[in-house]
Amino acid sequence: MSEPIIEVDRICKSFGSIRVLNELSFTVAPGEKLALIGPSGSGKTTILRILMTLETISGGTIKVDGDYLYHMMRGNRLVPADEQHLHRMRTKIGMVFQLFNLFPHKCVLDNVTLAPILTKGVPRADAEARAMELLDMVGLSDKAKAMPGQLSGGQKQRVAIARALALQPRIMLFDEVTSALDPELVEEVLNVMQRLAAETDMTMLLVTHEMSFAHSFADRVLFFDGGRIVEEGPPDQIFTNPREERTQTFLKKILAAGQRL
Repeated sequence: MSEPIIEVDRICKSFGSIRVLNELSFTVAPGEKLALIGPSGSGKTTILRILMTLETISGGTIKVDGDYLYHMMRGNRLVPADEQHLHRMRTKIGMVFQLFNLFPHKCVLDNVTLAPILTKGVPRADAEARAMELLDMVGLSDKAKAMPGQLSGGQKQRVAIARALALQPRIMLFDEVTSALDPELVEEVLNVMQRLAAETDMTMLLVTHEMSFAHSFADRVLFFDGGRIVEEGPPDQIFTNPREERTQTFLKKILAAGQRL
C-alpha cells in the first residue's frame, strides 16, 4: 500500500465562536477520486480552502505528499510553516472555484499561461504550447484568442480547469464547479471532469450537489454534516444503502428535489 497523498489529522477550524470543523480526520490515496457531499454549511468547501491554504486551521495537522502543509520541522520540533514553505506546498495543488475568476482583460490563452510563466518561470513558448494542449483537451482550442466576456459560463469554467491544470498539480480540488451554471451548460463541464478522472492518475477532491455525477465519478464518498464525517464508503454503498440515518434523510431530500442518483 502506498502512503496517503493527503493526511488530515484532527483538524479544527473556527470562524469566531462558530466551530466549522471539529477534530476532522481522513486520508486520501494517490490517484483517488473523492466526492464530498452534504448539506450547505457542513464544512465541505472549508476543507478545500484549507488544503489550498486560503484558510488556516485552528488545530491539528495536515500532510500533503509526505510534507506538513501548515507546519515544518525545525530540528526535532514542529513549528508553523513560513511563507516559503507554503508557496512550495501550493504548487502541488490546483483548485477550480464556483465562480471562474478569469482575468477579464486577458484572452483565454493568456489566462492559462500567466501562472506558469510568473510562478514557475516557464518560457512563454513552452507555456503557450502546453496551454493549447489543455485547451484542446477541454474542447476550447478555437477560443484561445477570445476574451472571457465572449464565452458562455460553461466555456469559462472549462478555461478555469485548463488554467488550474497548467501548473501541473498533483492534486486537483473542485468546489461546486457547476453551481453557477445554467442547467444546459452543466454537462459540458462534467464531461471534462469525467475525462480527467478516467485519463489521469491525478488525485481529485470534488465538492458537489450533483449526486449522479458524484456516484459515477468517485472512488469514495464522504458525507459531511456539522463539520464532521458522518459516513464514508464506496458510491454504491453511500447512495443505495447508506447506514446512517442522517445520510438517509439527506439523500431522501435530494431525491424529493428531483435529482437522480
